[in-house]
Amino acid sequence: MTPRPEPGQPIPPHAKKVFTGVLFDVYQWEQEQFDGSFVTFEKLKRADTVSVFPITEDGKILIVDDEQPGRKTVITFPGGRVEPGEDPADAAKRELMEETGYAPKELVLWRAYQPVSKLDWVLYHFIARGCEKVAEPHLDAGERIESRLVTLDELIDISDDARFQGIDLRLDFTKARLSSESRAELEKELFGK
Repeated sequence: MTPRPEPGQPIPPHAKKVFTGVLFDVYQWEQEQFDGSFVTFEKLKRADTVSVFPITEDGKILIVDDEQPGRKTVITFPGGRVEPGEDPADAAKRELMEETGYAPKELVLWRAYQPVSKLDWVLYHFIARGCEKVAEPHLDAGERIESRLVTLDELIDISDDARFQGIDLRLDFTKARLSSESRAELEKELFGK
């Protein structure tokens, strides 16, 4: 089972769900302040998500141009929501297969963190090594996804594109562009060499 990082401030057991949405639920609770007074705190909760960094046997990286209704096309990595009761690693394999038709020989958890303190939501980044195409993509009705293979150097350049959605990874790619030592460290992390 993939470990889930502890939230900065978890939703307390006595919190009340005040709204149930399609993607987000809203919880509220009375929180004691340092002076003994109480204030209503609020936190959103949503399904955890996965992002998969697929690498083929020949060292190419699979990225996707992802268009959805009401949103312009973004450049990103395959990924999506973790279903209830699903392990994030299984979700990563499922999303990779559904969106690209690729399957990995090895799947490694790269990072897991909660990017927003007022949101109970974990983003899992997985590295999928030894990927090969084994099927055609099976896209949802609201997805238009085009896959393409790039080199690490091409990806580093693409990360500067305003359409690049991996904003949380942009710092890694920027450091790799500016420092050969940082690039070598990133390459070792990604390719396991």
